[in-house]
Amino acid sequence: MISTYTACLPALSQADRMLIASLPRTIAAHDAHMAGLACMNMVEVGGQVADAPLALPLTVAAWNLERCLFPAESAAKIAATGARLVLLSEMDKGMARSAQRDTTSDVAGYLGMARAYGVEFIELGLGSETERSFCADDENLLGFHGNAILAATTLHRPFMLRLPGRRNWFLDGGDQPRLGERMAIGAVVQTSAGPMVSVSTHLESNADAAGRQAQLAALIDAVETAFPGLPLLIGGDLNTGNHIGGDWRDETLFAHARDLGFTLHGGPEDQMTTRPSLITRWPERAMKLDWFLTRGLEVEGTRIVPSTDDQGRPLSDHDMIVLSVTGLSQSLA
Repeated sequence: MISTYTACLPALSQADRMLIASLPRTIAAHDAHMAGLACMNMVEVGGQVADAPLALPLTVAAWNLERCLFPAESAAKIAATGARLVLLSEMDKGMARSAQRDTTSDVAGYLGMARAYGVEFIELGLGSETERSFCADDENLLGFHGNAILAATTLHRPFMLRLPGRRNWFLDGGDQPRLGERMAIGAVVQTSAGPMVSVSTHLESNADAAGRQAQLAALIDAVETAFPGLPLLIGGDLNTGNHIGGDWRDETLFAHARDLGFTLHGGPEDQMTTRPSLITRWPERAMKLDWFLTRGLEVEGTRIVPSTDDQGRPLSDHDMIVLSVTGLSQSLA
């Protein structure tokens, strides 16, 4: 678990990224190089907010923003839900396709929230063919792509955890070559009923059910070890069923989570959470990828919020999921 944090992640130059691109395509070369990169081993934190507990009921939103092409509109969509705790994935920083913006800082600024951000991947290219159509520049300033947690209160003990994987995007990333591995980012959040641990995560799409179960199991084990006894909320894009012939109902991570005392929240079972977007223009199928997992919490009202703006334009290829935390159970220790 990574618990070193900074106000601004160290930058990578174009030469640094060219060096990464020239590395031997082996797991050993990948891991040795990533271990020496400060930007991959720190959490970026920011935002000035009052250090006051969040009142219950507490609205929580989780949203894969698909690079976050539209920070202002996305923030307005989140604000309309009343969420005061927000879990985000696929957030760019210094990527040409998203105008080189620090999208997490932008969204947090519009919402008036504190933020913690971690790099999942260093993008070595400009992205897919459709993503390149959004690029005004011919290179990325930073090439950071990751996950974030935002809150209308102080984020205590922020952390990042890299999840087990096979370095697929480094070994053979096609038109999206990357250094990195899937990760989770979280913090302790104070509520009027006591502290809880909140985690934003993004499991691997290029994996099978067993691989995603292993990632979730590693996440839960690490958080239990670091924060014993605290209520826990995990949310994000779990990529459930996102493999050839896959169906979310066949994912073994659900049974694993239930065996550990978690309750699953994904809104109506027949309502999917993906849609065509400006980047993902012709999806092969609609999928149910986005979930909350809770333990030690009383929750209600899980719903799926369409990710379209007032003009019907999709802000992401994922819809947002929202729930209300209405109470905390006693310590689980």
